[in-house]
Amino acid sequence: MSTVRLFILDSLVRHGPMHGHQMRALAEQEHVDEWTDITVGSLYGALKRLEAEGLVEAVRTEREGNYPPRRVLDVTDAGRAALDELHVSALAVVGLRPDPADYPLARPQPGHLDNLATVLKDRLAALHEQVAAHRAQLVAIDQHLTVAERLTLTHTTDRLNAEVEFHERLLAAVPEIVADELSRKDSHV
Repeated sequence: MSTVRLFILDSLVRHGPMHGHQMRALAEQEHVDEWTDITVGSLYGALKRLEAEGLVEAVRTEREGNYPPRRVLDVTDAGRAALDELHVSALAVVGLRPDPADYPLARPQPGHLDNLATVLKDRLAALHEQVAAHRAQLVAIDQHLTVAERLTLTHTTDRLNAEVEFHERLLAAVPEIVADELSRKDSHV
């Protein structure tokens, strides 16, 4: 699922034809990089891909001052259909992606058991920093958010808090984890 594709197609449907610079300005105005996985720099490449796929098309060229001519793009009928499909499929997917850290946490290396508590403390500290940064971000951008965007950001808050709680439980269980891993090591010798 590509959120940037959703953003571009939805923006063209909602706001009408625009060139890449206008799309970038809209993304910055809507602070999409603050509450989605969209990076503003990814817009230009995504616009080119969408045009190559026939989902957007150039409708005119504009020139403003000394700036180079800019191609104004609009969504095609195929793009509208793709937007509907992307929107429906994005909302239909329920679940979390596996965290790449889960495997190494579930299978700690025998030679690194002494470092497990330190690793978890470092991860927990990093998570606390992310929570603090997220809260500061919410305060900074709150005036720009719609009700739905604000609620979406509380989803991120809840997920971060759940990660903190999980890591706290994991850290508390380190002695039990180490004992379990050592007993497994001894039983395989």
